[in-house]
Amino acid sequence: MSSGLGIPTIQTVAPAVHFAPPPPPLDPQALPHTGMLHLHDAAGQASAHLADAAGHTVHQAADAALQVLGSLSGVLLAGRAALLGTRLLAAAAVRAAEEQRCLERQQRLAATAAEQWEAAAFAAVRVNARRRALLSRVARAAAHGGPPGPPPPPDVPPPLTPVGERLGELRRDMARAEEALRRAEDRQAAWEQQRLAALLRLDEERDDDWQRALRESRQRTLGRFSAERTADAEARQLPRQTTPRRGPAALGPEEVRRTGAEILGELDPYADTKAGELAAGAVRDAVRRAADDPRRARIHLTEARKFVRDANKQAQRTREAQEKAALHYDFLVYETPQGAEDLAPAPDAVALLRRTLEEGTALTPAEQELVRRRVEERLHALEAMYVREQCAGAVAELARRFGGRAGAGRPEGQEIRLDWTPDGWEPGHWLRATLVDGRLRVATMYRGTPGERTPEQRALDDARCAEAQERFAEFEEISGALGLDLEFKVERTEGALPGVLGEDAWVLDELIEEACGAAGTPRDVPRDAPRHRTVDGDGRR
Repeated sequence: MSSGLGIPTIQTVAPAVHFAPPPPPLDPQALPHTGMLHLHDAAGQASAHLADAAGHTVHQAADAALQVLGSLSGVLLAGRAALLGTRLLAAAAVRAAEEQRCLERQQRLAATAAEQWEAAAFAAVRVNARRRALLSRVARAAAHGGPPGPPPPPDVPPPLTPVGERLGELRRDMARAEEALRRAEDRQAAWEQQRLAALLRLDEERDDDWQRALRESRQRTLGRFSAERTADAEARQLPRQTTPRRGPAALGPEEVRRTGAEILGELDPYADTKAGELAAGAVRDAVRRAADDPRRARIHLTEARKFVRDANKQAQRTREAQEKAALHYDFLVYETPQGAEDLAPAPDAVALLRRTLEEGTALTPAEQELVRRRVEERLHALEAMYVREQCAGAVAELARRFGGRAGAGRPEGQEIRLDWTPDGWEPGHWLRATLVDGRLRVATMYRGTPGERTPEQRALDDARCAEAQERFAEFEEISGALGLDLEFKVERTEGALPGVLGEDAWVLDELIEEACGAAGTPRDVPRDAPRHRTVDGDGRR
């Protein structure tokens, strides 16, 4: 029989793919076509979606700004972003901003629509994660209180919702959200710094030089904090610029006080109070020793620098962990649109992420591993949906190009089953594609039951099989335009398999194995052999 086997993998995420309603369940007592969605039928629930997938995405070399992000594409990109580091997300934000500037200057873009949408979607995910992490931080600070009073209420826009937006609109919304978020983060950082100074009693010194040096150092730190939160700085992750150390000869008593103020002023606004207390204690020791033991004073200042450096590194790690938790949380609480297939919930991971956002507690390595597994499981489920939709879109495009009727079903044990009857093949033959465990198999089918075929029937089977091989290459081309990497391996070139058009119970792997035998040579299927294998129970594929 003519059959081909391929493993479709996602090369690029096409932007225009939506969730589709699942095919109706198979009713064993109904007619054979029950459970089919007719891809050619413009009145069908899924037909408009498939037409969009085949039309927009196959021809996506057109202007990317005219496309609207689909619901399935959007959440799939969010899931991929959830497994990336903050630097890569920031790099995507830089690319999205540069592409927008190119559009504004009417320059020609080299990036494809899929690449532009990926950068924009990743950047939107980054903004939403920072937003949730900031709101959680403010809520925790307000609950715990502080000497400066409650933190300022953050004035941030709602989370970005890329699905349903055009690329240009999303980029403009993202730029406005980035600016609002930067201002809110700056205000919160200033409040955090004031709270830290009050807790460490850094402002009790009456010395004007001390106060001036401390204020200047704090201001430099706030400016550096704001600059480092931009996408460009996060993508580059440049080393922090700290105040240069002063030479030993310059360290008199007054200089020790000013140097100590500069060191303490460099504390990250989100630095842990305990680490800051160690640094403050080292500076106080240096000030006490400055007059009678300058060498010991320098040692204490060196200790203070180390405490500040370690506290700042930990504060940065904490921020990144909180934003990653926010990113994972948003992805795991996502619910598919009404009428689409549900995603498996992850209550254990969601509870851990909610705790770390509400209480600020870090996840243990075991908890991090659990969250990572749940994110990967959901991403894999979405990727399977995406592959299924794009395979259906490829068959719909084949039918559009070459004519004929095409339909999709969802038998038990199969991710999808697609039947296409090219023009001129009716009533006896059609092509069937089944996606099982990530493997796509396409075979030539004939209407009937197993048994001997007449020479004329065998000749027609072989002719249809020869035509099918031409369709394999066209299927690969269309699926590549839809973002799938697929290369068929032709297993057999002659003969066809028996079946009923629209029947949901056939599993091609089993039929081909029975027809070919262990040695791979064709053999007739006995008349008493089962016509199909029902997939359930322990036999689930």
